[in-house]
Amino acid sequence: MLYGSIEAGGTKFVCAIGNEDLEIVERVSYPTTTPEETMSSVIEFFSQYQEELVAIGVGSFGPIDIHKDSETYGYITSTPKLAWQNFDFVGTLKKSFDVPVAWTTDVNAAAYGEYVFGNGKGLSSVVYYTIGTGVGGGALQDGRFIEGFSHPEMGHMMIVPHSDDDFKGNCPFHGNCLEGMAAGPAIEKRSGRKGQDIPADDPIWAIEAEYIAQCAYNTTLMLSPDVIIFGGGVMKQRHMVEKVHQAFKRLLNNYVKTPSLDKYIVTPALEDNAGTLGCLALAKNAELHAH
Repeated sequence: MLYGSIEAGGTKFVCAIGNEDLEIVERVSYPTTTPEETMSSVIEFFSQYQEELVAIGVGSFGPIDIHKDSETYGYITSTPKLAWQNFDFVGTLKKSFDVPVAWTTDVNAAAYGEYVFGNGKGLSSVVYYTIGTGVGGGALQDGRFIEGFSHPEMGHMMIVPHSDDDFKGNCPFHGNCLEGMAAGPAIEKRSGRKGQDIPADDPIWAIEAEYIAQCAYNTTLMLSPDVIIFGGGVMKQRHMVEKVHQAFKRLLNNYVKTPSLDKYIVTPALEDNAGTLGCLALAKNAELHAH
């Protein structure tokens, strides 16, 4: 038995096949262009495994429709990527593969990967954020995603601009929300340089850490999770975690007692594998529940 994983990101689709122990057997990546082009590569990849493939887990960029009884369940809905607006993702897969498909957001899939295999293992409440090209968040409580009429869009929480920051924000919907102020493109627009080219002692990182700490502060007071995991390209700057810890401590001001910060605000144990492993684990669940 083999499980399929599709991490459908805004810039690339990472597809993988995992065995019964959820070990990655093969992984490929395709640029995100148009649904016709990208999905035909995806379908071609999984077709090689058609005989053994028992389920597929998908973590997609969003917003997506997650309501099983909705007419547009399995669709990518109002994305800024025009070619993908109202695209029937799950339906397209089902035309080629008659297997259960687990369907969630890319960041929920990464949260699930960390919950099953990584820094959320053995914990009941796990929150995961990715801070990269965009900012997204996913939360799990006792193994279930926290969601209601839709999936959370935690990356668009409002934050208070840092006193040294006159940047107005990059989000076309909300201006100075977390994504508008702290995602990779906001760093680049503000400084004229890509994050990886900015030295660790540049003052921009104190501003960035302040925004990520505000996110951790809001999350702490709303959900009191066991762990908050920050992934994504921006957090590959190793110096950031310590800066975020300091800013968070100052903001929280001893109001509640959290777990010790080196265990509470962390980066992903699985690094870039969180999404793929999460999708494989979700595929396995979907297959189990189908029987």
